[in-house]
Amino acid sequence: TEAMQSEIVTAEKTSQLQFGNIEIDRERRKVQLKGKRLELTAKEFDLLLLFAAHPGKTYTREQLLELVWGYQFNGYDHTVNSHINRLRSKIEEDMSKPKYILTAWGVGYRFAELEEIESQS
Repeated sequence: TEAMQSEIVTAEKTSQLQFGNIEIDRERRKVQLKGKRLELTAKEFDLLLLFAAHPGKTYTREQLLELVWGYQFNGYDHTVNSHINRLRSKIEEDMSKPKYILTAWGVGYRFAELEEIESQS
């Protein structure tokens, strides 16, 4: 979506992002975990890229709906939660102790900052 594109454009111009064991290639829309390619849906990739382009930034579910899905939603929508859970199942070693996509209780989600990721390795 246009909103997401402006968020991503403000991040680094590099086409490669790396956090811990995750490598993201923006141009090819590929993600590798420990050197193995992950099969992500388009929305899972968009979510991961948005988070990784802004480590430490907390997004509400409403912001994620608007930035990744391109629409506003009034009320509770399970779409974000289910996509986060599926994405976590693909990138996290232990889903009960996420290392990359962290829950900001009562607010939403954020991508861990590099120092947090490295301290858990």
